[in-house]
Amino acid sequence: MATASVSTSRIGRKPIAVPAGVEIKIQDQNLSVKGPKGSLTVVLHPFVLVTVDKNEIKVEPNKVDSRLITGSSSKLYRSIAGTVRANINNIIYGVTHGFERKLTLVGVGYRAQAKGKVLSLSLGYSHPTDFDVPEGVTIETPSQTEILVKGINKQLVGQVAAQIRSVRGPEPYKGKGVRYSNEVIEIKETKKK
Repeated sequence: MATASVSTSRIGRKPIAVPAGVEIKIQDQNLSVKGPKGSLTVVLHPFVLVTVDKNEIKVEPNKVDSRLITGSSSKLYRSIAGTVRANINNIIYGVTHGFERKLTLVGVGYRAQAKGKVLSLSLGYSHPTDFDVPEGVTIETPSQTEILVKGINKQLVGQVAAQIRSVRGPEPYKGKGVRYSNEVIEIKETKKK
């Protein structure tokens, strides 16, 4: 019985370039990255082998036993290796450049104001809604109808932006509510008599 060769996807095979000023440490199953904007740690999956060579990181499936890695399990190993590679790339980008999500408020009287660790939202309800900003994320309001969510952790920035959007998501008839700046809302036609 022939064994399937274990290779990763095209993106999964690409080594990750480590920019100058970024420090990488692998200890047990944890990979720590320290850069100019902060430091993050990612837990490595046991199916993945991560090696650091000078200025690049290589991620590949852990070839524990070639008899176990056949057929559908080979695909699982490759997919996990690709996901781990993407996560490592995201934390390296985060500690060097950071991530940002922009939200826009659409509606008469809708406005937002950042007050330290609290975002105050007036979204047409009878009272303003206060959103507590979690640790590791900063929120800015350049204007009353714009919200910028910034941080070094891509997953956390996206999650906070989604939670703010869920306070009053865009409705389909007039498009009022909180939406991502690049989001396109398809407006439904109202019922006619």
